Amino acid sequence: MWMVAGLLAAAGVCAAYEIPSLKAYKKDLWVFSLLLLLGTALSIVAALQGHIPNPLDWIAAIFKPAGYWMQNYFK
Repeated sequence: MWMVAGLLAAAGVCAAYEIPSLKAYKKDLWVFSLLLLLGTALSIVAALQGHIPNPLDWIAAIFKPAGYWMQNYFK
């Protein structure tokens, strides 16, 4: 529980430091906020020993059929 509180405090400090300088740049503020929220959420899940899927597994699942096709094509 303390780990989650620490992560939320760190995210709050980052937001308090960066947001005032980004107020003039709306698109950058949205991107920063989205990435900070996503990173904080993933960090909390990792701190609570949750399962975070590996993005490389998704990439492998997409390209594996193409790899099989190329192996059979070039035999």
